Amino acid sequence: MNPIIGVIYHWLGGLASGSFYVPFRGVKRWSWETSWLVAGVFSWLIAPWFFATLNAKDVVGTLSETPGDVLFHCYFFGAMWGLGGLTFGLTMRYLGMSLGMAVALGYCTVFGTLIPPIYKGEFATKLLNTQNGRWVLAGLAVCVIGIVVTALAGKAKEGEMTTEQKRDTVKEFSFKKGIMVATFSGIMSACFSFGLSAGEKIGVISKAHGTAEIWTGLPVLIVVLLGGFTTNFIWCMLLNVRNGTGYEYLASHQRHPAHGKDESAIENPIDAPGMEMAEHSGLGSKSSSLQIPRVGNYLFCALAGTLWYFQFFFYSMGETQMGEFKFSSWTLHMASIIIFSSIWGLALKEWKGASSKSKGLLYVGLGILVLSTCIIGYGNYIGSEGGH
Repeated sequence: MNPIIGVIYHWLGGLASGSFYVPFRGVKRWSWETSWLVAGVFSWLIAPWFFATLNAKDVVGTLSETPGDVLFHCYFFGAMWGLGGLTFGLTMRYLGMSLGMAVALGYCTVFGTLIPPIYKGEFATKLLNTQNGRWVLAGLAVCVIGIVVTALAGKAKEGEMTTEQKRDTVKEFSFKKGIMVATFSGIMSACFSFGLSAGEKIGVISKAHGTAEIWTGLPVLIVVLLGGFTTNFIWCMLLNVRNGTGYEYLASHQRHPAHGKDESAIENPIDAPGMEMAEHSGLGSKSSSLQIPRVGNYLFCALAGTLWYFQFFFYSMGETQMGEFKFSSWTLHMASIIIFSSIWGLALKEWKGASSKSKGLLYVGLGILVLSTCIIGYGNYIGSEGGH
């Protein structure tokens, strides 16, 4: 157990999550649903099995020995996380990006961090009644403040847009609907954390099979991500049928212009900070040629999907280093995603033309988020043997 190393692993996970949009820039003349599902096959099916088999011992035996109710809860919460993603786009539609992200991410961070210890009856004993627990709570509070400040930066940036740009950003503003949908989306997306917590038994069984402690979370991801794959697969298939894009998987030429992405399904709050990056992805890009670069599209989607998986690959590693406060990993994860995806946003010139005030708020927000990861890491450190 080494909380400092754990924080570094979570930063690497955040870097992977904040970067996975970049390969999508190479995808040409595929619709959002086609690209997302192909990448998802690698994210939610191939990569979890490959890396678990590579690093953990007897994965099939571990899962076969896992009680059915544990498998069910992992799968169920994974599917619920998928529902959170399917409603996140509506949050953006009703509240706009800055306010929508602040509400959804806030719910996702707080619920994903606090519900597991509350459910296990450990909230008071581990968080309120111990010095290190109070540090972890302080880190969570600072993280939420950082989310709000970065949202204010986004709002300031929106305020500098033209009327036409604002209309494109918030098409159907409705505070009441937006808050209701953001609450649902944020809580459902936090279910990923619940699924990981529910799968702790799988990690114990995997360790009994000889798996090193640092890899014991990998078999859990297989089950949770299978649940997420189910809801995303169903939705993407429905979109393929509705939009007439199902032919794209095998076609060599485009039949009609591909739309960019379905606005009722914009990833989920876990990926939300990098959402604007999808606008630079090239999905549905205009070209005089109708030829679909199938090999290239599959390769770029495979790379994007594998990068997406790596966020939880490193998450599972970081969680093993946090000791009895492993549930604090969720806050570290969310903060790290926002930090690195915002850095990518700056690198891709998404903030080009923004005022110094907007950029200043963004920098302050990122600084607060970095501070939150340090506070949580310190709280875990003083609770470890090395901290005594």
